[in-house]
Amino acid sequence: MASVTLKNIKKIYPHAQKQKKKKGEPEKKSNLKITDKGVIAVEDFNLEIADKEFIVLVGPSGCGKSTTLRMVAGLEEISEGDLLIDGVRVNDVSPKDRDIAMVFQSYALYPHMTVYDNMAFSLKMRKLPKEEIDQKVREAAEILDITQYLDRKPKALSGGQRQRVAIGRAIVRNPKVFLMDEPLSNLDAKLRNQMRAEIIKLRQKIDTTFIYVTHDQTEAMTLGDRIVIMRDGVVQQIGTPQEVFDHPANKFVAGFIGMPQMNFYDAELVKEDGKYAVVLDGAKVFLSDDKQANLAKKDVQPQSVTLGVRPEHLLLKGDAGQMIKGKVDVSEMMGSAIHLHVDACGQDSIMIVQMNDIHDENLDFSIGAPVSFTFRGKNVNIFDKETELNLEF
Repeated sequence: MASVTLKNIKKIYPHAQKQKKKKGEPEKKSNLKITDKGVIAVEDFNLEIADKEFIVLVGPSGCGKSTTLRMVAGLEEISEGDLLIDGVRVNDVSPKDRDIAMVFQSYALYPHMTVYDNMAFSLKMRKLPKEEIDQKVREAAEILDITQYLDRKPKALSGGQRQRVAIGRAIVRNPKVFLMDEPLSNLDAKLRNQMRAEIIKLRQKIDTTFIYVTHDQTEAMTLGDRIVIMRDGVVQQIGTPQEVFDHPANKFVAGFIGMPQMNFYDAELVKEDGKYAVVLDGAKVFLSDDKQANLAKKDVQPQSVTLGVRPEHLLLKGDAGQMIKGKVDVSEMMGSAIHLHVDACGQDSIMIVQMNDIHDENLDFSIGAPVSFTFRGKNVNIFDKETELNLEF
């Protein structure tokens, strides 16, 4: 168990010799910052990870999350900044001496070895007594429910079983810090859900510090004590899953966290009798008291804004004079809810309608049917149109 501190961590890849683009080859696009020193893959990364905390780094492909994890592991050199484990600077300490264990996306098992030998390999290299090795391997196998597979080779196992073996190989080392790089991305949806639950249970059993990388925001929200959202090498927000869901720092975080994605509209922030309201398609909705206070504290002026409303917060009922009109484009029955794609305000809006909330038998959700909706003033986010920052914070 250990605390981990990343101070002003930066990763710069030196400029490579530019290769001539082949005819017909698409141009590769990147929003990473380019300087005289090279391409900045991770910029000014600061994070204090407490002992036994579960931290999840999440973001789209190429955002720098795996690069950050590999710097913690010692597999990538840190260009600038300091990495401390339990208060000791380890920038120049070799990976094997950092007392960490890493689980890779590809399992990285030895195909010619049995499950037992795969899990015991690192312990044998450390020349531990056979009895101790056997005890550690069997304890880890029991935790992961793979005791019955110890004599099998990886090719005889399913993807989920192989991933358990890879995790078991890391557990036996009893590391200070447990690193996991997209360990579930090779599994199908059902197995991913099962393994996610297993990792939650595992965390309670082995009680160590976890740093977990994923591009899947569902994994981030369900696993992490705190999540770190990254984009183009830069940290966008750090907070608990509930904090980043309820109070996204900017439009990118708001759109990345939540499924289906948040709806965004061009709207007007106005002020009447000292009270803030948003106007969208002629509908005026006054904001909740806490949002009034946040905007007033920052002395936010009336202006054109980007309004964010989550699909579950769009309502079919409200003041008739404050309803936004649209028409149904697509209706998706999801069992307990209907996902409506509505053409409104000149764009596609997604609305989640719970079946239990439908009391009007005359409601028509067929394609092309007219539909009206609104939202409550407590369930909106207001972003600056230029900076895309949340105007409340």
